[in-house]
Amino acid sequence: MANPLIAIVGRPNVGKSTFFNKIAGRKISITEDRPGVTRDRLYADSEWRGKAFSMVDTGGIEMRSEDVMWKEIKKQAEVAIDTAQVILFFVDGKEGLTTSDYDVADMLRRSKKPVILVVNKIDEYSEEKIFEFYSLGLGEPYPISAEHGTGLGDVLDEAVSWFEKVETSEDNSIKIAVVGKPNAGKSSLVNRLLGFERSIVTDIAGTTRDAIDTKFTYGDKNYTIIDTAGIRKKSRVEDDVEYYSVMRAFDAVRRADVCLLVVDSADGLTEQDTKIIGYVHEAGKPSVIVMNKWDLIEKDTNTINKFELKLKEDLKFMDYFKSIYISAKTGQRAEKILSLVDTVYAHSVFRIPTGVLNDVIADAVRANEPPSYNGRRLKVYYSSQVSVAPPTVALFVNSVDLLHFSYQRFLENTLRKAFDFSGTPIKILTREKKSN
Repeated sequence: MANPLIAIVGRPNVGKSTFFNKIAGRKISITEDRPGVTRDRLYADSEWRGKAFSMVDTGGIEMRSEDVMWKEIKKQAEVAIDTAQVILFFVDGKEGLTTSDYDVADMLRRSKKPVILVVNKIDEYSEEKIFEFYSLGLGEPYPISAEHGTGLGDVLDEAVSWFEKVETSEDNSIKIAVVGKPNAGKSSLVNRLLGFERSIVTDIAGTTRDAIDTKFTYGDKNYTIIDTAGIRKKSRVEDDVEYYSVMRAFDAVRRADVCLLVVDSADGLTEQDTKIIGYVHEAGKPSVIVMNKWDLIEKDTNTINKFELKLKEDLKFMDYFKSIYISAKTGQRAEKILSLVDTVYAHSVFRIPTGVLNDVIADAVRANEPPSYNGRRLKVYYSSQVSVAPPTVALFVNSVDLLHFSYQRFLENTLRKAFDFSGTPIKILTREKKSN
């Protein structure tokens, strides 16, 4: 299930990016004291009081400007608002209300989304400083100082309280995002899986301009398939419409339970394919690599093995991948895709019994002790699986600094040998626990 999304919006230079960086815990947005610096939407995952969520930072909104850049930033913010569950509307407590603030407030009211009014740059609180902001008609203002970190908890408390309220209905379907480069055959594959013509299918790249959700049932299971625009290299994203299609494709990945990564077999795995697959891997989504247009490949008895070896070489960072070779056009092997979707989804939500997990980790540590650094050695006291989708294991250790990347990789490989996590990433976290 996708994390709820919080959109951070407001006019330029009110401290949105400073807040975003503070909550994300690392400097992601560029923060400078001039408007227009944050032009693209930026995502980060975070957690508050045990509730995970994603944030999206947006550029400042100038509603009345005819400047091309401001129009583009406004469109990006609108996409963020459209996909968010909760909106944080930032205003400047030092400068006070402006015409732009009223314009943005009107736009947010029309969104029908929960809006939390955040008055930033209040270094020393007094009621007089926030009184005028009630006139925006958005309820109680929340005074904060993003720079000094004061008042942030109250804002997050209010934000996470809306997550359950905005859940409209229980959706038990497996959500499948179909992603890849333009013209790799994504829409043809969607039509093949759905069994009827729903997306427009042509040989012109870029026909699918938006992410479209379609629910369907196969056997006794419910699915939602999300057809997306092709993801081009940034340098080749030439027009605004396509830019927002690409951003919606990334949002589709965020919402998905499983991703189908469609690759044109005739082109082979390109650099752009690898980047898209890497994004899905970083997002922690289980996936199936769909080598499409297999009917166009000249084959012998060893062709698939050659392609698999090439995939293993190019995708060393996610050696857990599952692949299938199909033709969406002829239907060759397409009927096996949903079975693979079910498999990788099941692996992503699998829970290891705590006792079994501790036995596996303890045996691995005994068989291959962690290396020592400056006379100190990592000790793993116990372990626990703290979440699924992706499966996430927490190791309680004497010092988080002593877990080297290579040893973490060894433990991940150990878990993969003990349990079938093919098709899904897994995460290993460390938490410090002092020994008695």
